[in-house]
Amino acid sequence: MLDKKVLVAGCGKSGICATELLINKGQEVILFDENKKNNLTEAKVRENLKAVGKSDKLKIILGQLTEDILEQISVMVISPGIPTDLPFVMSVREKHIPVWSEIELAYYYEKGTVVAITGTNGKTTTTSLVGEIMKAHNPKSFVVGNIGIPYTQQVVKTDEDSVTVAEVSSFQLETIIDFKPHVSAILNITPDHLDRHYTFENYATCKADVSKNQNNEDYVVVNYDDPETMKLVDKLPGNVVYFSRLQELDKGVFVKDGAIVIFDGNFEIKVLDLSDIKILGNHNVENVLAAVAVTYYMGVPVETIEAVSTSFMGVPHRIEYVKTVNGVEYYNDSKGTNPDAAIKGIQAMKSATYLIGGGYDKKSSYIEWIDSFEGKVKKLVLLGETAKDINDAAKSRGFVDTVFVESLEEAVKYCHQHAEDGECVLLSPACASWGMFDNYEQRGDMFKEYVNKL
Repeated sequence: MLDKKVLVAGCGKSGICATELLINKGQEVILFDENKKNNLTEAKVRENLKAVGKSDKLKIILGQLTEDILEQISVMVISPGIPTDLPFVMSVREKHIPVWSEIELAYYYEKGTVVAITGTNGKTTTTSLVGEIMKAHNPKSFVVGNIGIPYTQQVVKTDEDSVTVAEVSSFQLETIIDFKPHVSAILNITPDHLDRHYTFENYATCKADVSKNQNNEDYVVVNYDDPETMKLVDKLPGNVVYFSRLQELDKGVFVKDGAIVIFDGNFEIKVLDLSDIKILGNHNVENVLAAVAVTYYMGVPVETIEAVSTSFMGVPHRIEYVKTVNGVEYYNDSKGTNPDAAIKGIQAMKSATYLIGGGYDKKSSYIEWIDSFEGKVKKLVLLGETAKDINDAAKSRGFVDTVFVESLEEAVKYCHQHAEDGECVLLSPACASWGMFDNYEQRGDMFKEYVNKL
């Protein structure tokens, strides 16, 4: 397949890691970036490429692709942040050149077994927990993907005994061809990234594609309680395994009498008591259910699943407790980058809450998020590009306790001045961080820094 040069599109982290992998495998690479905003130079790109930056197998093009370049390549590897309908991507496809995602490239070199987890919300928490369970069972386990560790960075460590646990996004799944996990999971599907996928149907199809190459020897774990996910079941070729927080199932992983149980159709096995789960919120019960299902069908003993699940403390930026100041608890939920995720943050709060929201506009609707405020949100503190749209949506639902601020630091100061003993302050923006921050991690880290200075 890789009989000619490989074109890698994008000079960010994903593109850099893909280039390093390819050159280390002896492949000739053309690293390309339209360079419309980044002000990149070839010298800077080569510097970022560490050990392979001076390789004679590497050519760097900043600006525009030409016809002669397209004649030289066998495949293009595209970074997840690049929309697939850009003119240069279309020109590659018109030449019938395959377009691969970074996870497709890594899978080309994968030697072990793969687990893949997708969904609108809960991916990072579930992937982290699955990774911890797998590592306890098999030390040759790697956690990669949208969680922040490029798959291309880790795949060189794999062998026939290893397990790769990948968090995969809709952007990555858009351009898979042969990527085939032994166990996949679709946690939930709610509208997100419609600025990229245009329609909800397109977005849902990308999520379902996590299972498209599976067969009857593989498993796909599905949320029985999520109606949009259940609509996809007939299209999923793997063996479907359901999990449910709300119903006792004829077969699957579910909650019964205050505990998570597995019923395989013949035997019921108690895994753990809900009271032993340390991460907050009903959505985290669902994440644990999914992790139990994934790891059980990966052959992990129930004792190992129970021990790791009940000691798991969660992930940074997802309803992460920061500090109590003057009796007010501060929580960092910067990973709440869409309304549905942010609803989960509000539901996890146990008292009146000052909610910090707003950010980059992904063309989401905020109505359901605002409807979840009732009896919980005392004041909505708004910042960023979406502040006015959120305020308008709040007014339309009768919520008028809003205030505008210019920065996250100002938001923290406002909450510190007004929140009272016994109340909570929650950063859960319902929006992406771009524009004001590089990513949600930077936004969450800045929030924690401002809170810790109080």
